[in-house]
Amino acid sequence: MQNLLLCISLALISGLLMSRLAKRVGLPAVTAYLVTGLLLGPFCIGRLGLAGVGFHTIEEVEGFGIISNTALGFIAFTIGNEFRLEDLRRMGRQAVTVGILQAVVTTVVVDAALIALHFARPDAISLPSAIVLGAIAAATAPAATLMVVRQYRADGPLTRLLLMVVAIDDAVGLVLFSASFGIAHALEMGGVSVITVVVEPLVEILFSLLLGAGAGYVLDGSERYFHSRGNRISMSVAFVLLTVGLSMVEFQLGPVHCGFSLLLVCMMTGTVFCNRCDFSASLMGRLDRWTTPLSILFFILSGAELDLRILANPLVLLIGAVYIAARSGGKILGAYSSCRLAGCDTKTQKHLGITLLPQAGVALGMAITSAALADGAVVRSVVLFSVLVYELVGPSLTKNALFAAGEIHPDELKPDDTPVSAQG
Repeated sequence: MQNLLLCISLALISGLLMSRLAKRVGLPAVTAYLVTGLLLGPFCIGRLGLAGVGFHTIEEVEGFGIISNTALGFIAFTIGNEFRLEDLRRMGRQAVTVGILQAVVTTVVVDAALIALHFARPDAISLPSAIVLGAIAAATAPAATLMVVRQYRADGPLTRLLLMVVAIDDAVGLVLFSASFGIAHALEMGGVSVITVVVEPLVEILFSLLLGAGAGYVLDGSERYFHSRGNRISMSVAFVLLTVGLSMVEFQLGPVHCGFSLLLVCMMTGTVFCNRCDFSASLMGRLDRWTTPLSILFFILSGAELDLRILANPLVLLIGAVYIAARSGGKILGAYSSCRLAGCDTKTQKHLGITLLPQAGVALGMAITSAALADGAVVRSVVLFSVLVYELVGPSLTKNALFAAGEIHPDELKPDDTPVSAQG
């Protein structure tokens, strides 16, 4: 226990100090936290085996999974608060159109590139793995995006659409992945299961939205029993923890395996709560400050979890390079074309695709599921490599795109400013 507390405290202190250095060179705080995790991870300082200093093994990092899941729950809950009725009436059609189309375009582009690589180099990647990677490419990292928006106080049409799109993106990505994984599994086994390809992903989304809506409704009623700020914040924290715990429950309904999406459950809880509770805005502001250390730890752990051994495999680097190039092109093309179709302004059309490049936890979760394929290890390695690249450069690209769109004030980029994400 002593070593555990030392490890967590030193990780937090190191991440905060690193964020100040990153600010001096114009990098987002989230990049600093990821680099801190890499340095404290099992392939750098953690390798020394010093008690309480760094993370010694990948298994030790994975042991902190409860922290990562809890942080994701709060992040999803916060994003859910962006779906206020007035915003949905104004931007709902655009958000749904862009959220669905950019994900589908990305999957098609990556599938085409990797299937072409399969026929050119059959020894490099199998057809089932190419199909699955195309679906994984649709996923975006809401955590990194939200952290950059919070740090630089970004606001405007692009920012508001972005926060909605990254939330919708997870639901679309879940459907695309489930369908693609079912097809890939069928190619290996020689039979297609309608339950796996169609029914289970739709049931997961439906159950997640229903659970989240119920939790949001009950949370609103519970908050009204209290009047002090402290008790109301405590109740909100308790409900997020409750929804995170419930989202991990799995059960069987006949032939259908049922589960929940943590992100969708917590996002829906936040959406219902913010639209029913008249004091949700002020409460969310205080809750964000309370959960800042948790968010910092989430990114440090994400950095520590990045396996640098994959850089020694030239085959993974080849597939990864094709995957990253195709995914980046797909996101930019998909966002641009869908924004034009939805009637978004010119700046949003031009810059939204760049802000959707970060990729992390959701994609890694899909990669773990893909381990059931014959060469699932290749899928996981490629995703790990892409996450390593996207998480280190993605936040900076998001910041630059938001600044170019005029939604980050120049004063927010001054080295002397304290980022929101580093405040207590």
